[in-house]
Amino acid sequence: MTSVEPVIEQRSGCGLGARLAACLMRWFMRPLVTRLPWTPFTLRFAVLLDLAGALMVPPRGTRVARVRGLACGAEWVRGKGVPAGTRTAILYFHGGGFVACGLRTHRRMIARISQAAGMPVLSVAYRMQPRVPIETSIRDCVDAYRWLLGEGYEGRDVVVAGDSAGGYLAFAAPLHALRDGLPRPAGIAALSPFTDLDIEPKIAHANAPLDPFIPAHRMRDMVRVCFPGAALDDPWLCPVHADLGGLPPTLIQAGSIEVLRADAELMAERLGAAGVPCTLQLWEGQAHVFQIFADLSREGLAAIREIGAFARDVTAPEPRSRAA
Repeated sequence: MTSVEPVIEQRSGCGLGARLAACLMRWFMRPLVTRLPWTPFTLRFAVLLDLAGALMVPPRGTRVARVRGLACGAEWVRGKGVPAGTRTAILYFHGGGFVACGLRTHRRMIARISQAAGMPVLSVAYRMQPRVPIETSIRDCVDAYRWLLGEGYEGRDVVVAGDSAGGYLAFAAPLHALRDGLPRPAGIAALSPFTDLDIEPKIAHANAPLDPFIPAHRMRDMVRVCFPGAALDDPWLCPVHADLGGLPPTLIQAGSIEVLRADAELMAERLGAAGVPCTLQLWEGQAHVFQIFADLSREGLAAIREIGAFARDVTAPEPRSRAA
């Protein structure tokens, strides 16, 4: 196994819209996340966030079609101008701390990713904690990939993507799929991914007091609830400790001030050590999953265009990986 150096790109520029979004998160979201108890009773209401996501209507020209035949919810999202019957596709797993969000909250951003890539996106509403164990969430994502293969897509036609907790699944699902003998996907695009079950490095990171959304110490509760009894270095539950050598070219995007920058940087380092081409983009002044705030942040739109370009590149007949 030959290691390769990850490509680290510093993306400068943080406009007024991005700064406003960060301020709103710091004033309203971080205090809520800091105080909200992670108990079975409160988490029962986390699903309501996806219902509120119906207010985030997709851009005009977006087409959505429900998918049946999986154990969880899923839908095809085609951005404006993306035709049906294309050879390539993106398989997307939403974020939400493994307990919240879903198809509605992410549909607007996913439609933009679809349009930027020129291909449809299969958005998966995997079953979440604490109603099911994390292994079930991973299996739902692997089964969605298996379903795509059964629909006639080849592994080289599919880019696996996700944000935050979905970024975790964007690594975990291909690793488990490879163990099951399924073909390697064309690429992985991870937005602010959670990749390390050990929370202490995040608490100690310089971004811990800067992150306008995530209080690092509360991630201990997330691991306690969503990964009960798991060893922090379990290679099948903690991607940074897995054998990553079989993974495809990877694009990781993270905000420069978010606490999960620690996970993004560590994952890029581990991918490089495993010989996997990886590009890590650090976006100046941006918060966690800033791409979802693309209505406020021009940098979010620029990052989505980068995701689209990466997806087209790695699924081209003769891929010339942007991470090579």
